[in-house]
Amino acid sequence: MLTLEATDLHVDYSGSHVLRGVDIAVGRGEFVCLIGRNGVGKSTTMKALMGLAHVNAGTIKFNGKPLHSFPPHRIARLGIGYVPEERRIFPTISVLENLRVGVKRGATGQTPWTIERVFMAFPRLKERSHQRAGTLSGGEQQMLSIARTLVGNPDIVLIDEPTEGLAPLIVQAVEALLTEMHRTGIGILLVEQTLSMALSHAQRVYVMSKGEIVYSATPDGLANAHDIRKKYLEV
Repeated sequence: MLTLEATDLHVDYSGSHVLRGVDIAVGRGEFVCLIGRNGVGKSTTMKALMGLAHVNAGTIKFNGKPLHSFPPHRIARLGIGYVPEERRIFPTISVLENLRVGVKRGATGQTPWTIERVFMAFPRLKERSHQRAGTLSGGEQQMLSIARTLVGNPDIVLIDEPTEGLAPLIVQAVEALLTEMHRTGIGILLVEQTLSMALSHAQRVYVMSKGEIVYSATPDGLANAHDIRKKYLEV
């Protein structure tokens, strides 16, 4: 059974038709990447799935049940985590307090993502656990945003541009954590502009252009689709 499935999604913003019949799905424990140039609707797709953008038409299902009319907090409680591009940490409270806000018990039989476990994944956050989150560097704030989502023990995580603007060492840490998340059975829908990230980590890849999914394949399929890469991805 598909964990998350959207069919024929349409979203309008201020009279502009941003999503035009998007079909996208993430299976249980699957790593899927959504790629495309800036401004094509990738972030809007994530917000629509999370209940943060009004869906004008189409359906969204999670574990077979309709989801598209639910508010974001209810979607999160059902087991969908979201790491927005804007990070949205609480800047005036500490790293530890940010993490405590997100804690939710995981499914029975699974090794839960605890605060201690994410501190092992991101030792830098442990070092700064009592520091106000707003004083962290951009990379550290991204770590915190991902970590806070993980302690909610979601079944699937929507992650929007997690490595944009980060130093190479931080990018490596984020990529290692994504690999570990996937290994433990968490489904991942990752928005990325970097083709190398999609080809090296994802099991399936969607290519988006002008609010539509224009191509879907395995990473190997995309690697060999030279015309698609040239038309929709390369600068």
